[in-house]
Amino acid sequence: MRNTAIQCLFCGAIAAGLWVAVFIAHFLCHQVSELQEVIQEPRIGSLGKYANQQIRPSEKISKQHMINGKSGPNRPEKPKLHPNLDNVTKTTDPEFFHELFKYGFNAFFSRKLGYEREVPDSRSEICRQKRYSLRLPTASVVICFHDEEFNALFRTVSSVIYLSPPHLLEEVILVDDMSEFDDLKEKLDYQLEFFRGKVKLIRNTKREGLIRSRVIGASRASGDILVFLDSHCEVNKVWLEPLLHVIAKDPKIVVCPVIDVIDEMTLEYKTSPVVRGAFGWDLKFKWDHVFSYEMDGPEGPSTPIRSPAMSGGIFAIHRHYFNEIGQYDKGMDLYGGENIELSLRIWMCGGQLFIVPCSRVGHISKTYLAEDKFPIKVAMARNYLRLVNVWLDEYKDNFFFKKPSFYKSMAYGNISERTELRKRLGCKSFQWYLDTVFPELEASEEEKQDNTRKETKLFSLITKGKKVP
Repeated sequence: MRNTAIQCLFCGAIAAGLWVAVFIAHFLCHQVSELQEVIQEPRIGSLGKYANQQIRPSEKISKQHMINGKSGPNRPEKPKLHPNLDNVTKTTDPEFFHELFKYGFNAFFSRKLGYEREVPDSRSEICRQKRYSLRLPTASVVICFHDEEFNALFRTVSSVIYLSPPHLLEEVILVDDMSEFDDLKEKLDYQLEFFRGKVKLIRNTKREGLIRSRVIGASRASGDILVFLDSHCEVNKVWLEPLLHVIAKDPKIVVCPVIDVIDEMTLEYKTSPVVRGAFGWDLKFKWDHVFSYEMDGPEGPSTPIRSPAMSGGIFAIHRHYFNEIGQYDKGMDLYGGENIELSLRIWMCGGQLFIVPCSRVGHISKTYLAEDKFPIKVAMARNYLRLVNVWLDEYKDNFFFKKPSFYKSMAYGNISERTELRKRLGCKSFQWYLDTVFPELEASEEEKQDNTRKETKLFSLITKGKKVP
């Protein structure tokens, strides 16, 4: 009897093991097939339905461009826009998926692209015909990074240096926010020697987060204009001059380029249409259509577009104006919400914010990033609460309507310095912002909230068995 029971248990264990093996094999096959579909039909990326997938032929980048008498670092042969997989099975290795979730995009393709590449010129024809003065303000480009994929970071730096006029590019300031990856240490130091005199590398002694790291980088800048970039970008041709040209006319104008999409799986550079930045009462950034009348006039599609908000990572601002309006709120942690806060501060305190169609910068949206989300969510909640309690006035309840009830009891630190800043700058009310800059927010969101209230009331009547009016 005992032997029979043991045999039954043994057979049961084998059967269970086989079922687990079949399940794992099915899961892996499903993941691989999904990945191959993604590679065959690349996703739109961060601009969603607004992204235009047509690619224009690129112009050749001059290989004679020199920085301080030195050529670029180990400049490879020109890669194809679609890196050719020598062996498709490489993309199904566990290491591929590990890197996908480690960096948030296809690191395998990124290594194949190397330190630089040519991207298609995504400017409109009217933008290509424009000419800019040689006497423009100088720029300091600030790039903050934390555990970035090495090749993506280096492509960001090299694209800025090779596609910016040397007399306008004062410096590139890299701020390492306590990265842990080995290739971002000695290897990065060695490769940056090729750009000696043009690149400054600052290494934080503790983790500061994106917001405070940008303030640190800006404090070391000497150019007239601060240009902030993410660490996984590639600038396009004649990208810097249009931004400097607008700010040169009015130092209280803050400008953003059009953000082209670099697909996170294929790393294909995709042209985006001209859109403006916006947000809802949850304060989450989103892209919005541009009104047709804003693109009328002699400059046509090259006309700078008023934008209620900036996307966050990529914009240019006069260095003195950045300091004058209070830089970033250093009481905010890591990242999140700082772009909306700065956008409101610019508009409400006497400045203006524009999208410049003739400036194009490609950006990788890290869709697959698998990091510890809880600290980031806590930081973002704190940042939003600081923003709401300083800038939204009587409209802050519209934000809390979108959030769980515990948001009202969360700590967000001392905001007295920011409220004093608002008084000192003589900033206008949030009602003025709604009336003058972004009236679409109030109209659309109030209608949605009204519909939600009606649906809630209707559901309550139905559940209580009462007659529906």
